[in-house]
Amino acid sequence: MRYDIGIGHIKATSKPGDEIKTYALGSCIAVMLYDKKAKIAGMIHIALPDSAVNSEKAQSLPGYFVNTGLPLLLTEFKKLGRNRKTTVIKIAGGSSIMDENKTFDIGKRNAIAVKRFLWKQGLGVMKEDIGGNISRTVSINTDTGRVLLSNAKNKWEL
Repeated sequence: MRYDIGIGHIKATSKPGDEIKTYALGSCIAVMLYDKKAKIAGMIHIALPDSAVNSEKAQSLPGYFVNTGLPLLLTEFKKLGRNRKTTVIKIAGGSSIMDENKTFDIGKRNAIAVKRFLWKQGLGVMKEDIGGNISRTVSINTDTGRVLLSNAKNKWEL
């Protein structure tokens, strides 16, 4: 089954054949977790680094922010039986599509916030495709853990 997730949404699954997909990552960041042994996949589509800018939104849609969403993704992943030693983390997005002068640089701030949060948990990013000025669509498969990216011009694997 394919699960399409939008901005601020989180999904984790261990069902064979499942795929999690999110579309049009600009400055947003998708964080993908995969447990190679248990074949668990998880993804979150994060829009902003810190929930302090909108506590109401953080309560109604915690996945919108790094500091409220990533703890939930890790919790969901753990409930499915994640083994920390066999889990890999990949990230994608964080571009400057509408901010070419990097006035706000939200994509970069998102990437830094994600890495900082993971580092504090004793976790690190294995692979990333971040920055630039392209939009990305991203998917992860439970059977293989393959992370596929695409945009209007290309398809590639992370």
